[in-house]
Amino acid sequence: MHAFSVGLLELGVRPGDRLAILSENRPEWAITDFACLAARCADVPVYPTLPAHQIEYILRDSGAVAVCCSSGDQLSKILDIRGNLPGLKHIIVFDGEAATGGALTYESVVAKGRDALGKYPTWRADALAATPDDLATLIYTSGTTGDPKGVMLTHGNITSDVVMTLQVLDIDSTDECLSFLPLSHIFERMAGHYCMVHMGAVINYATSIESVPIEMGELRPTLVISVPRLYEKIYARVQENAMAGSPLKQKIFLWAKRTGEAWAELHIEGKPIPAGLGLKYRVAHKLVFSKLVARVGGRLRMFASGGAPLSADIARFFYSAGLPIMEGYGLTETSPVITVNGFGRSRFGSVGKVVPGVEIKIAPDGEILTRGPNVMKGYYNKPEATAEVLSADGWFSTGDIGEIDADGYLRITDRKKDIIVTAGGKNIAPQPIESLVKTNPIVLNAVMIGDRQKFPIMLVVPNMEVVRKWAEAEGMAGRTDQALLSDIVVHNMLTGEIKKTLRELAQYEMPKKFLILDQDFSIESGELTPTLKVKRRVVEKIHKARIEELYAAGGVETVY
Repeated sequence: MHAFSVGLLELGVRPGDRLAILSENRPEWAITDFACLAARCADVPVYPTLPAHQIEYILRDSGAVAVCCSSGDQLSKILDIRGNLPGLKHIIVFDGEAATGGALTYESVVAKGRDALGKYPTWRADALAATPDDLATLIYTSGTTGDPKGVMLTHGNITSDVVMTLQVLDIDSTDECLSFLPLSHIFERMAGHYCMVHMGAVINYATSIESVPIEMGELRPTLVISVPRLYEKIYARVQENAMAGSPLKQKIFLWAKRTGEAWAELHIEGKPIPAGLGLKYRVAHKLVFSKLVARVGGRLRMFASGGAPLSADIARFFYSAGLPIMEGYGLTETSPVITVNGFGRSRFGSVGKVVPGVEIKIAPDGEILTRGPNVMKGYYNKPEATAEVLSADGWFSTGDIGEIDADGYLRITDRKKDIIVTAGGKNIAPQPIESLVKTNPIVLNAVMIGDRQKFPIMLVVPNMEVVRKWAEAEGMAGRTDQALLSDIVVHNMLTGEIKKTLRELAQYEMPKKFLILDQDFSIESGELTPTLKVKRRVVEKIHKARIEELYAAGGVETVY
């Protein structure tokens, strides 16, 4: 790190400059980040999944003087847009054999720095001269609407959030984490990068997101940080496997699940466990939950979850298995953690209590406001946008709707912009409903819409593995996925399952029609952000014609 930092200085990178990092998670990403901090230049993380034109916008807006690329694929994007970026002076490639078009190799910059170490005897003192108000990083939001904005986070913002969060979460030098969320996102960067390094924990980089289930078993981490999508998939797979077994296996699973939930409700509140329930739980753990523990490596102490709402049912199930999910809440603009469920202070369905040193309050319209040393300096070159969300006395408007219970636990009900207001004036929060639907193993994804309409509808991506197994049992084996999804019998089964999952909803909240999709949402299609959040407006736009057909049909019955 020392040599690479000096190498950057030798290239002419100076304190206050911006250097972009366009790379998947790997050791060089972490080294580059620390090298930039030590050189007192601000790095600009860029998601490697972004297309060239979006990368061009970020590099131009940030004024990056250099960019570090991971591979030839990422380098080709930069070479395509370099002519439009006169301020970009250096391109550095981590994979040395991929360096073309005048790009420098990472190793050559390290060598340059190593040869020049003697020229910078005050390097360490200069690095430590950074002040809390100095810009550490410029992170561009995912841009679910409009162009992304550069969030200015200072050394003080990030340091305070690391220190405050570690007062709640029990992490130490004996821990090992598996890192697979993009380091370009502040959640993984703060929790899976800075917190781990600060406590001396081991960081393992996953080969890919697809390899995570296998590598959890191989590397046996004690900590895993993820968005709810991972837990939803694990939960769905466990249910699917149990329900595909014999009637006895199904009965045992459902009994163990009920027993675990009863145990979890008492245990998480620190209440005494009756002897009978304790015995039943030990049997349930041995018969069912121990298999899940083994599947994730057998050593895992804690999952962490953020970025989107986590179903309380899923949190309860994992807790029952002895795999607590510490759900937290925050935004890029807050470095990110505002609240978190920690050991001894967790509550299902909440995102925990505020971390030490941070304040929260609920505005009259239900929006969550927060203030603290973790709140951003502002949006880069956007004073008007900054003024819209950051008050003169430091309160940041999160854009999320929530409530604080009598014990200080925060519950998120939805994004302010996502609230559906029907033509009849009913307010519907779609995210909790979508999360509930996704607890059914037959559903991969779901998006609810209906703003200014007479009733809401739901777009559903079914889990075709489950659908195929059901179809085979019903004598419909051999049909293509498209043929199955066009069959009225299959549609009735799918919508019946969804309605059963949502049976506790108020009548006005229940989707009245369903659009079954044959393709899951993806980053490549633009329907998901790089952190797997659904871009609701993009999904609605892509399927606009079919949505309009549903509403034009009128009535309130399910349309296929």
